[in-house]
Amino acid sequence: MNENFAPTLAAAQARVAAVRPAAYARTRNAIDGAVSGLSPYITHGFVTLADVLAGVASRHALDVQHKFVYELGWRAFFRHVWQHRGQDILRSLHEGPLPDAAYARALPTDIRQGCTGVPVVDEAVRALYATGTLHNHARMWLASYVVHVRKVHWRLGADWLYGHLLDGDLASNHLSWQWVAGTGSSKPYLFNADNVARYAPASWHSPGSVIDTSYKALDHLARQPAQAPRPGHGMPSSGSTVAEPRLGAEPPDDLGLTAPDAAAVTGRDVWLVHSWNLGALPAALPADTVVIGLFVADFHRAWPWSERRWRFVGSRMAELATQRWHGDADAIGVALAGARRVRSIDEPHLAAWLTRWAECEAVPALFPPVDRRCDSFSQWWSRASRGLHGFHSPLDLLAVSEMPAQ
Repeated sequence: MNENFAPTLAAAQARVAAVRPAAYARTRNAIDGAVSGLSPYITHGFVTLADVLAGVASRHALDVQHKFVYELGWRAFFRHVWQHRGQDILRSLHEGPLPDAAYARALPTDIRQGCTGVPVVDEAVRALYATGTLHNHARMWLASYVVHVRKVHWRLGADWLYGHLLDGDLASNHLSWQWVAGTGSSKPYLFNADNVARYAPASWHSPGSVIDTSYKALDHLARQPAQAPRPGHGMPSSGSTVAEPRLGAEPPDDLGLTAPDAAAVTGRDVWLVHSWNLGALPAALPADTVVIGLFVADFHRAWPWSERRWRFVGSRMAELATQRWHGDADAIGVALAGARRVRSIDEPHLAAWLTRWAECEAVPALFPPVDRRCDSFSQWWSRASRGLHGFHSPLDLLAVSEMPAQ
């Protein structure tokens, strides 16, 4: 278990209380900046975006254009794109600097083992494996190197990163990679050694490496097909490699999960807890409701998790549900068929199955819904933030939730 991210609601609420918006806005791009560390808790539904902003606004007045609110907006925007694009977020939304076919379909071993010889890349990989998370700036650097320097298709990198992240969210992760790759934005995201030196610790600095050049040269590199053999950086590391943690489609045996059991729910009201709604149970839940925790095997066969993530989610789920099922979607559906009523929180990660089993409630929105599909953040933001000015208390968020769709 990662001790920095205790799998408890109290830990999530403590992080909300600790947010210092002014320091965040000033230092958020630095690897050691005053970031919130809330992403794993938001991803897994310990707290919603509305909970986060309400908690911060109760302590600090926030203008709608504040950097902290703006960054929460990015997560909401990625969900907006997922809602409108569906599975297309897993494919290039449009062509990037090069056609898709120009990129390799395997992630090189030296990247996986953190021994490329480019310190910023190797340090990012080591931090990812050691903690299950990574500063957003480091994610962008890593993705840019993988795609534009090593000419690896963004989807390969995105799938790899998702598997190791404690906060892996298909929309935020894969659309961020598309933004870097230039398949979900108007141009590729590039970085150089000067940028790293400005925002990262000394051990990350990368003088003399392939990124120690101008942005003009890097843009030229991004638009040139790889030569055979595919170039790395010309300076393989002589240091030690790091072992890539194993990813598993099956949960650890000691999590206490069982097969779906129809006898446990027949004729009963059921509330389903899944990996993305690990907040407090609804206050109005009748006392005789059976709370069932779900791990859908079909999902995890497609998207295996690290042991760290299995335990993070499994530990919190055990606090919410005494019965926790792991099984195929068909078996879960059969087991739930005899229940009197089944309810849950809606979630796009489980969209293929969840709405077939349960009456699904939406997560409270932070911004008014934007019904028209927006393909850029600026386009979405101008609509989502229209009429909003500032947040000074949780009551301001209630007013936002009552605003009409844009």
